[in-house]
Amino acid sequence: MFATGSSVFSPEDVIVLRNALDGWCLEKRIDIKSTEAQFAATAAIGLFQSGYNTSEKLLEALREHKGI
Repeated sequence: MFATGSSVFSPEDVIVLRNALDGWCLEKRIDIKSTEAQFAATAAIGLFQSGYNTSEKLLEALREHKGI
């Protein structure tokens, strides 16, 4: 499992996060290893912890996020 702060992510959570990030990167034509993708991943984790707990909801929230 992946831990950040006091949060622990299950393998299923990681799949949700990765699917949303992959979709966002594909739409933006951004390499998953880029700095921009790293910022998006950080935003995705925060959004996930705020209740965007499916790939679809998370991708939609990433699309609307102003900081990335």
